[in-house]
Order: sequence, then C-alpha cells, then structure tokens
Amino acid sequence: MRYSLALMMTAALPLALAGCVGTGEPQGGPVFALVNHAGQSIGSVRMWETPGGVTFRIGAAGLPHGIHGIHVHSVGRCDPPRFESSGPHFNPTGARHGFNNPAGPHRGDLPNITVPANGVLQEALSLPGTSFGALLDADGAALVIHSNADDYATDPSGNSGGRIACGVIAMTVPAAR
Repeated sequence: MRYSLALMMTAALPLALAGCVGTGEPQGGPVFALVNHAGQSIGSVRMWETPGGVTFRIGAAGLPHGIHGIHVHSVGRCDPPRFESSGPHFNPTGARHGFNNPAGPHRGDLPNITVPANGVLQEALSLPGTSFGALLDADGAALVIHSNADDYATDPSGNSGGRIACGVIAMTVPAAR
C-alpha cells in the first residue's frame, strides 16, 4: 500500500508543480525527471532563470527521511545505480567545495535539503552565479541528491555520501494543457 501511494504521489507531482499558483514563483519553465538508483522516475524538477542565477523547484517522493546534500554535477548523465556518470560538482571557477570553505564554494554547491518522514520533497533551491547557458554546455549538467548531509567544508563533496537520485538538466518545456 505504501508503494502504491508513493507512485500515485509521484505521478501527481508534475501536475502540482505546473500550477505553483500563489507561491510567487514564475509559471512554466523547463522540467526534467528525477530518477532513483533503479532508474525509476521519483519526481520532477522545474527550473527558471533569475537575474542572479537559476532556481530549481523539486517535487519528489520515495526519498529517505533526513538531511541530504544536493549539488549540480558537471555532466548531463544519470546512469544508475550510482550516477557516477554525472561527474564531479559543477565548478567552472576551480573553487574548493563548501560554503564554509574559505576557498569555496563550487558553483554547483547548493544548501542541504530536508526530506520529511513521508519521503515527499517539495523544495525550491537557488544556484547563484550561473545561467541556463552555463549548465547546458557541451556535456550538460545533472542535479544529484546524496545520501548524507553536506558538511559545507570537506573538498571535494562535503562528505555527503553516495548519490541516491539524479536528474539530467534539460530545457524540455512541457506542452500546455
């Protein structure tokens, strides 16, 4: 029963995201799938460009409860089960990892996310200092959720553990309904 509910919630997420009325967020924008280690879709991510960067609205179900690191990785691939194909963090400036690192952060470092006990994540995160064009270079980019919290200091990945979900950042815009 729990699995069926998670699947129903996952199927409803893109529809819920499409209507973000009253959130102060712009409507529309490119949407890409977020997949788990088995390659199954667990939700979607909508993104939009702002004057200072790019914002991601994540809607996902079936994630483990707790605090997780999340980063933009430098390659637009998400080959399960470990998503190593997404490469290292997006880091065009050659900085060190972490918001608390004096030589950081990477351009792909994002604040930790907290997944509630029900495993459903609804969160918006901003990635300052970048653009769609920078993320969609020749080899693309990916958004990756890690198994542990990012400590915001340890280079190269903040001790954030394995990669548990991944989405290839793409410019696909869903058709109007």
